[in-house]
Amino acid sequence: MSARYTAGQKQRKNENPLTEAIINLETVNPIEFFGVNNGKLDILKKKFPLLKILSRGTQLKLSGAPEQIEGAREKIDLILRYLERNGHMSTNYFEQILGGDDERVIDNFMDRNPNDVLVFGPNGKTVRARTSNQKKMVEACDKNDILFAIGPAGTGKTYTAVALAVRALKNKLVKKIILTRPAVEAGESLGFLPGDLKEKIDPYLRPLYDALDDMIPADKLGYYMSTRTIEIAPLAYMRGRTLDNAFIILDEAQNTNDLQIKMFLTRIGPNAKAIITGDPTQIDLPKNQSSGLFRATKILKNIEGIAHIELDEEDVVRHRLVKQIIKAYNREDEKTAEQKKGS
Repeated sequence: MSARYTAGQKQRKNENPLTEAIINLETVNPIEFFGVNNGKLDILKKKFPLLKILSRGTQLKLSGAPEQIEGAREKIDLILRYLERNGHMSTNYFEQILGGDDERVIDNFMDRNPNDVLVFGPNGKTVRARTSNQKKMVEACDKNDILFAIGPAGTGKTYTAVALAVRALKNKLVKKIILTRPAVEAGESLGFLPGDLKEKIDPYLRPLYDALDDMIPADKLGYYMSTRTIEIAPLAYMRGRTLDNAFIILDEAQNTNDLQIKMFLTRIGPNAKAIITGDPTQIDLPKNQSSGLFRATKILKNIEGIAHIELDEEDVVRHRLVKQIIKAYNREDEKTAEQKKGS
């Protein structure tokens, strides 16, 4: 019997035994299962009128004859399998599954809709890999311990990385998440910024907070931060640490030098995963320093367990004009490079 089910029997005198089954919905978004205003739950009740069906938070309680419960449970299992893979199911398809007797109906549909939901966020929001290269990031992360994700702004590399980290934490694959990035950008030094340390570094780390806000309810995120289950800190704070049983993200890695990125990569413990993101078009280092990211990707290109994914303007998920803006700048950069060669 599946772990999501518990069952018990009630025997009444001179009557057939009645069975109770509790079905846990913790692996899916309950709103997607029950429907708006319990619309899908009502459909389920009509399909099995001889059963008493009650919803209790993230649980579904079935009461009735054993053969009726078994039939309902098979259909519900198909629905849960689909939701676990895809995150959303239309009311029409919900009815199709309940009305059909052939499991191939859902198998065929699931094959056409690969699993791209990473996290169920607050208020029923689903976070998923939306583009082909974002999906490649997910696959590469599942198969490797270190992943380099390189691409321009707006391609969702940081957002996807944070979603993968949150998924790993929720699935208890890691005990904590560590998000870090170089804290010196755009020529500014922390020593000359006003305020205490948190006030100084928070503006640089804001994109990481924003991503987390989309994926974890505010009260739970506050708890994770207070217990350091989720830690957001500048890269300098990684020195001297061993980061184990953790999912670590180094964001804006194009702004690291050779020593910094080597320091980060050698902090990773035996039971950890790491994603390094960077945008080669947004290097904010002083002119006399070169980015350590590109040397690192070259040196580590053929090491087993380290993957490299490149994202481009086709992966841009911001305003429709952002893609055109990136293309225009790329064309201009290519033209400038050709002019320099010719001069």
